[in-house]
Amino acid sequence: MIITVATRLVYDCRPGTHLMAVVQVARSSDQQIISERLTVAPPMHLGEETDGDGIRWLRGAAAARLDLVYEAQIDNGARQLLPRAGRQWHRSELPLAVLPFLLPSRFCPSDLFVRFACREFGGITDGVGRVMAVADWIATHVDYVAGVSTAESDAAHTFTLRAGVCRDFAHLGITLSRALGIPARAVSCYAAELAPPDFHAVMEVFIEGAWWMVDLTRLAPVVGLVRICHGRDAADIAFLTTDEPCDLVEQVISARFA
Repeated sequence: MIITVATRLVYDCRPGTHLMAVVQVARSSDQQIISERLTVAPPMHLGEETDGDGIRWLRGAAAARLDLVYEAQIDNGARQLLPRAGRQWHRSELPLAVLPFLLPSRFCPSDLFVRFACREFGGITDGVGRVMAVADWIATHVDYVAGVSTAESDAAHTFTLRAGVCRDFAHLGITLSRALGIPARAVSCYAAELAPPDFHAVMEVFIEGAWWMVDLTRLAPVVGLVRICHGRDAADIAFLTTDEPCDLVEQVISARFA
């Protein structure tokens, strides 16, 4: 599946503001970068660093204005859909790198949801069955409503309010999955057929020794997702982080099947 993605970020910044941008497609085994182009105006040095998971960070000092444009064509034909069934691995079987995604995090207080999750989903023994039951529960009980949550809203807030946007859906799904002993993490991605186009947040669960993407909003097909980065929750996957306040001038994101 060939997908074309593009983003343009324009911000007014205080000169010398240090920034970290994560908008480039990750170098991972489930997708292949066919071509890409990055331009920054005015010209400034943004160094690229790639971590062990293929997440690519742009770091540098901004001028008075940042105008960043990124375009890429991706083949994500290696992306696998969540199987019909799959065993949930015991904690003792999990790779060391996966264990942190069992723990509570800033936006995913999974320790507060263990009793609810076990009562609601504990009777399901299959790992994939549990994940799908969590996804169905969220689809039934949580409405997609823009503007009801803030950057500080966590999964407990979404559980109480029963409304939110993609990051809130992902946080609640991650929280319930971790409460059930299923490693789960947040993924930032481009999403073909998402309307309106934007950066999209989905959940990824570790079942049968592999990570599987799940879009809890059900607004975009998994085959149209292009991975940018992943982390414990939204605090780890922000597309732009700065040490000084910056004012948004323009933000345009697009993703489409070629």
